Amino acid sequence: MRRYINLIFLSVVCLTSFAQEEELIKFADFERWMQRDIKESAIIGGKTISLYEIAPNAHWTKENGKQNIAYTNQGGSPWATSNVYARVSGINKTNASVYRDVHGSGYCAKLVTQLANVKVLGLINISVLASGSIFTGEMIEPLTDTNNPMSKMNIGIPFVRRPKSIKFDYNVHLTNSPNRIRQTGFSKVETIPGRDMPEMMVILQKRTEDENGKITAKRVGTLVYKFSKATDGWVEGKQFPIYYGDIRNQSFYTSGMDLKNGKNAYYAKNSKGEIVPIEENEWADASETPTHAIVKFDSSHGGAYIGSIGTTLCLDNIKWVY
Repeated sequence: MRRYINLIFLSVVCLTSFAQEEELIKFADFERWMQRDIKESAIIGGKTISLYEIAPNAHWTKENGKQNIAYTNQGGSPWATSNVYARVSGINKTNASVYRDVHGSGYCAKLVTQLANVKVLGLINISVLASGSIFTGEMIEPLTDTNNPMSKMNIGIPFVRRPKSIKFDYNVHLTNSPNRIRQTGFSKVETIPGRDMPEMMVILQKRTEDENGKITAKRVGTLVYKFSKATDGWVEGKQFPIYYGDIRNQSFYTSGMDLKNGKNAYYAKNSKGEIVPIEENEWADASETPTHAIVKFDSSHGGAYIGSIGTTLCLDNIKWVY
């Protein structure tokens, strides 16, 4: 009898030692969404457009005095989206490329690459390729120009843990086009070699700010993944490992995992309230602990205005795994 009790005890110990801790990233079950109404300027049609944000349930409308309000993260949500309100030269315009969609008995986030059209009194008709994006951080609204899109983002959130992976449900739709396009609305449409696909990025950084407000960072953890295959329905609970330290000599390393600096730098708000580039200047030791986490999903890879119309990434239940 004692032998059997010991075997049961050892089994429990073994199972416990292999148990993993999972932590849902706030609001990443996508069951709560805020809808906000933006009335575009009459010169471009004057339509009222609803933008969805990952935030506590609410509806900002003309009736409650919250139409055409610049958005800041609500209710402790760490998520921003590419759904933005822009006011350029006095003209109100929106972009909607992230949507609330149905998954099972609840909701999910749907990121879509599509054309955003601007038609001015029948005289000017501009189409811009816009991809859907969600990321930890905040978008600085209203946008006042289209220069350097990264400088409109305060990217990353405080984070001091060391997850071994990130886990989520996803559904991918790819187009049949063998190449992508670059369409800015102000120049000829270009063909970009290579098939379009959604992309995920997790960057864990150890940031430092000097007395002048300059932000530098060490790269603590890295994960970059392109969804190169369409899915037949949903993939549930897939885990993707996060790699720590200097990974340049690893077989899985690609140029997309490079340090972000110079013209490729992300931006963040410093202690003075200024949006400045984050200069990633070195790889951290594999044992270091981060100060910030960037989690970013895009319906298309390759940068601003590049992709294939119709590429789609649906997401749900995003969790850290320890």
